[in-house]
Amino acid sequence: MEKIQKVLESIDSVVWGPVTLFLLVGTGIYLTFRLRFVPWKMLPKSLKAVVSSEARKASKDTGGISPFSALMTALAGTIGTGNIVGVATAMVTGGPGALVWMWIAAAFGISTKYAECALAVKYRSKNVNGEFVGGPMYTIKNAFKHKKIAIFLAGAFAVFTIFASFGIGNLSQANSISESVHNTFSVPTWVSGIVLAVLTGIVVFGGIKSIARVSSVLVPIMAVFYIISGIIVIAVNYKNLPSGVATIFSMAFGGKAVGGGVAGALTASVMNSIRYGVSRGVFSNEAGLGSAAISASSVSTDEHVSQGFISMCGTFIDTIIVCTITGLAIASSGVLGSLDADGRYIQGANLTIAAFSSVLGKAGAVIITLGILMFAFSTILGWEYQGEKALEYLFKKPIVCCIYRIVFSIFVFIGSTVALDIAWSFSDIANGLMAVPNLISLIVLSKVLAKDTNEYLIKKIHH
Repeated sequence: MEKIQKVLESIDSVVWGPVTLFLLVGTGIYLTFRLRFVPWKMLPKSLKAVVSSEARKASKDTGGISPFSALMTALAGTIGTGNIVGVATAMVTGGPGALVWMWIAAAFGISTKYAECALAVKYRSKNVNGEFVGGPMYTIKNAFKHKKIAIFLAGAFAVFTIFASFGIGNLSQANSISESVHNTFSVPTWVSGIVLAVLTGIVVFGGIKSIARVSSVLVPIMAVFYIISGIIVIAVNYKNLPSGVATIFSMAFGGKAVGGGVAGALTASVMNSIRYGVSRGVFSNEAGLGSAAISASSVSTDEHVSQGFISMCGTFIDTIIVCTITGLAIASSGVLGSLDADGRYIQGANLTIAAFSSVLGKAGAVIITLGILMFAFSTILGWEYQGEKALEYLFKKPIVCCIYRIVFSIFVFIGSTVALDIAWSFSDIANGLMAVPNLISLIVLSKVLAKDTNEYLIKKIHH
């Protein structure tokens, strides 16, 4: 096991090396300028549109789901353990400054998310059941002029997505649920594994509408509940907040933490801060991976630009709101840099639990456990859909998708009983590889998208 872990870690450090980080953030910066900052300017209006009654309506003729349901299914895939476990891990391994790099990556990730979702709706197809199917694999296949390159890149994206659905969307999520339920309620991990596997099977066999229904209820409830609890923790520890924020910013750009300060003895290089901030941020909001574009494609609207504006809100909600609350709760509670009984830094879910428990006591542990349970379960559902659509693109046979649903549910059980390090490394690798074909397509098609965006805005002004 240790040898496998070492191999995975060395692959992981290459996949998430400077090249991928530069590609991810660089594409976001390029798109932000190419689109003349329109996604940023449209963000307030788009957030307002998300909660409007209009966004909840689905066209009866197309068989698609509403823009709100599409966003919630995508958010189900993104608001997961990355928001609780990922932020805490990044702040320990990359230092508190990793949070700043999460914000920077997310700001440009808003443009990336807009681009990938708008293009996915524009270039989507219909399957044998008359349902909309799309995502980077269809965008590449239908939009690229050079067909051999298109087939290769689209196929590569689909294969990486299937691998990622078992990693980021399954093993690491199930592992976080079973660990936290075991630590808080002393439930054996195999029991959690069986319950989770059965529940996953029941929902995923109901298809996209079943997944969207569960996500549309689960995601808003859990997000609001978690945000309110986090704000209470920050408010009670408000005296520590200025020094906590100062440490976060000073360490993001190379400052060392003062011994015994907010971060205790934690120190990290700027490169480490950037690496963990960007990779954990992307793990959380998935901007640049193309996964959210698969859910966005199932929407009933034909307005690809407006769906792009609604979809990009996912990155803002996920990182700028939910991850920030986790980060500030940890920074203000004074638990960052503290050690466990074995003399190791407390990290992952346990660090977030320690932060919430500093104010809410035992209830803090219960809240984080329930948060992980709901966040991670909805992520499993969202990613099952994305993995299945990637498989459908490659094989186009319904029986293959049925087998995938069964295997995926079994993997939920395996994930519940496997070591966390392996699950995280595997997730990270599949994640990073997915981004490459997607980012290439976004750069190639940026001219088309800029034209569509301008035309849409001109049409809106005239209306």
